[in-house]
Amino acid sequence: MSPFVASVVQSSPAFFDKERTLEKIGDSIQAAARNKSALILFPEVIIPGYPRGLIFGTTVGGRTPEGRELFLRYWENSIEVPGKETARIAEWAKDAKAYIAIGVTEKDKISDTLYCSLLYFSPEGQLVHRHRKLKPTAAERILWGEGDGSDLNVLETPLGKIGGLICWENYMPLARVALYQQGIEIYLAPTADCRDSWQSTLTHIACEARAFVLGCNQYLTKDHYPSDLQALLGADHPSLPSSGGSVIISPLGKVLAGPLFGKEGMISAEIDSREIIKAKMDFDVIGHYARPDVFSFEWMNQKK
Repeated sequence: MSPFVASVVQSSPAFFDKERTLEKIGDSIQAAARNKSALILFPEVIIPGYPRGLIFGTTVGGRTPEGRELFLRYWENSIEVPGKETARIAEWAKDAKAYIAIGVTEKDKISDTLYCSLLYFSPEGQLVHRHRKLKPTAAERILWGEGDGSDLNVLETPLGKIGGLICWENYMPLARVALYQQGIEIYLAPTADCRDSWQSTLTHIACEARAFVLGCNQYLTKDHYPSDLQALLGADHPSLPSSGGSVIISPLGKVLAGPLFGKEGMISAEIDSREIIKAKMDFDVIGHYARPDVFSFEWMNQKK
């Protein structure tokens, strides 16, 4: 496979406003296309934004009418998959001649449950895969249901084998193993974590998988929230809820682009599959460094 350019878009959503956010996404895809990017990654739940600091009127054992109204507002600005919003993104992918991976809050068409989902679009303008987050973290469980694990697939593409996990799913060792067993080469990790420890996590995954790792986060300040939601955050809430940290890392753990902190922006790097083979000379997590005589692993999708 020939080397290609991959881009990570560290964007701020138009918070709780899916239409304005979609406009920003379209502009970013056009910018990445001008950069000749063949793969473009957006953050976790860029539509309609990661609601850091909001409690939706909940306490242990209690809910408020105001919190239910806020949940309704978040639900209304989430998207159906497939739906009219995904059709627009698919068309942009076709125009850009690029694979696009983007985190959204998805509302199930039958149950109305929300899911934190990662969507994949092809250069042919098709929605080719959807992964639902296996385990929302802590208070995220107020918003999102749990994925069933049947979509832990790695996609075979002309660019290589592409897949990924969302935020703290990446701390689930067996979820990573499910991807490793499929020979993942380009590992996507959209997140809402901007801490230094997350950078260490992504470096570890790159070295463990012997894969290129693309980490993508939102840049989000208190000023990005609508004024009524700023009031809900309170005076003691940090003025910078998410400083970013998007990064691209090589199969040997070398930072190729980023990490980008403190602003919106796009980072890009050349992805050369030959670097994967060179990195596997001394470590291959499912090959010569594996011990199938000692350890065995089976995941749901393999049983179907």
